[in-house]
Amino acid sequence: MDAAITEEVQALECLDLEGLRAEWRRRYGVTPALRSHDLLRRNLAWRIQADAYGGLAPAVREALRRKGSCVPALPTGARLAREWRGVRHEVEVLEGGVILYQGSRYDSLSSVARAITGVRWNGPRFFGLRSIGTV
Repeated sequence: MDAAITEEVQALECLDLEGLRAEWRRRYGVTPALRSHDLLRRNLAWRIQADAYGGLAPAVREALRRKGSCVPALPTGARLAREWRGVRHEVEVLEGGVILYQGSRYDSLSSVARAITGVRWNGPRFFGLRSIGTV
């Protein structure tokens, strides 16, 4: 690794959360909504190195795109239910992974979870497909 890039990445270790946010704004504009000092530092370090050395190879990027979610695809016809604030909510998986909820079609469980709760949720976690302690 180039010495200058190494120094830039190592300098991130000395910054607190606000310092990391300021550095991100200086380099990239709007700061991601991360509250974790460690995660923001790692993201910033990766971006600095990706800018310098080119990021992921196209083949790796394509493999990740094909891989998609780490939650197994739900079979057509699968039904999931979740009780939220005393109301039972049910979804059905349609052909192509489209989710049907209350007569409307959604492209992901996360978008359904957001429609139900009004805030961003990890859809598989909301519907109990992923426990809190796992990836």
